[in-house]
Order: sequence, then C-alpha cells, then structure tokens
Amino acid sequence: MHKTLIIRLRALGEPADVPELKAYHKTNRDVLAVKVPLLTDIAKEIREQVTLEERLEICQGLWESNIHEARILAAKMLEQARIRPEDEGAWDLIKSWVPDFDGWAIADHVSKAGEKRLVADPSRIDDLEAWTTSEHMWTKRAALVMTLPWTKIKFPKEEDIAIRERVLGWAAGYVEDRDWFIQKAIGWWLRDLSKRDPERVRAFIDEHGQDMKAFARKEALRLIKKDQPA
Repeated sequence: MHKTLIIRLRALGEPADVPELKAYHKTNRDVLAVKVPLLTDIAKEIREQVTLEERLEICQGLWESNIHEARILAAKMLEQARIRPEDEGAWDLIKSWVPDFDGWAIADHVSKAGEKRLVADPSRIDDLEAWTTSEHMWTKRAALVMTLPWTKIKFPKEEDIAIRERVLGWAAGYVEDRDWFIQKAIGWWLRDLSKRDPERVRAFIDEHGQDMKAFARKEALRLIKKDQPA
C-alpha cells in the first residue's frame, strides 16, 4: 500500500515549489512539495483503514522510499496518543529511524511521534540514554526534542520531576557542544521549561550558561520576565 500512497503524494505535489523547498531543507532526497496539513489528513485516513501490523509495514515502506514527504507521512501515522493493542512495534520503528535523521524537518516530525510513545511509557526514556553520547548530532538532539512533554507538565509528579532532572543532566553535558542545532535544542528545552519552572531554568543558566552559545542562553531566558533576576 505504501507504493499507492507514494503515487498519491506525487499527484498532490506542487512541482513549482520543489527547488525552493529542496534548498530550504538542504536535502538531496526527493521532495514533492506536499503541504503538511494534507499529510496529516492522509495519515488519519489511513490509520482508520488498516490494522496496526499493516500500518507499521506501510510506515517502513514509506520511510525506505527516502522521499521527504513520505518520511513525514510515516511519522504522522505513528503520532497518536494511544496505539492499541500495544505500541512496542511503533516505538521500535521510531527508534530505528533516528540514525537516519539528517535534517530538522523529518527529525522533528518523527520526534513528535516519539514523544507520544514516551508519554505512553516513560520507562522508554532509558532507551534515550545511549543517544546522548552518540557521534550523530541528530541522535543527540532527539533525546532533548522527544522529551519536551516533560517541560510542559503543569503539576508534575515526583517521577516527572526526576525525568526533568535527568534530561537537564543530559543538557548540561551538551553545553560544550558547539553545534548550532544542539545549542538550539538546549535553549528550546529550557525556554519551554521556563513557562512552568523559571527558577530551575535560572539555576541551570547560573551553573552552565557561561558554556552555552549566547543565542541559546538568550533563548532559554526569553520568556522569563525581565524584572526577575536571571
């Protein structure tokens, strides 16, 4: 079925936009210029038509096509709060894609699907530990991006705070990494956390801010009121 979906995606593409999008995403893979809302609609449609086993097979076929929009569609087909009867196969598939990340767009869509699987079973955060020392920048970054839900919990439980602290430990280990995307991910994680726990963000910046790039430090503090000490 994934081949039929690819034919459909090609028909929905806007060829005139392809050169601009390829340059924007800095990719050599095929880009069809299908708008993301259309991919979201197709993902929902297909999820309702097939079994979980069939869906996982379709997702892998889409991923292996190496087409930009097909990979995003594969991610969106797994971007679901609950996957029944069980979601281990979906999580395994998501993990298998991480080493292939080579740009922010596909990485972020897959990471959104990964977030859902981590929230469904937080013990899976153990799987991310090895990512934090990977030589593959996008894998390192995914450990922060997939754990963003823990920055947004309004009333965190003890176990949620423990996960926050664990991820902040990873972020502290990243601060000397000069890669722009790593620094951006640190700032992003801290910025989102500052909406719920500005004191913890200030403490992180007090301890590690001098090792961060200026733009990442600024991003981390962007939502903290200027009249509050940073």
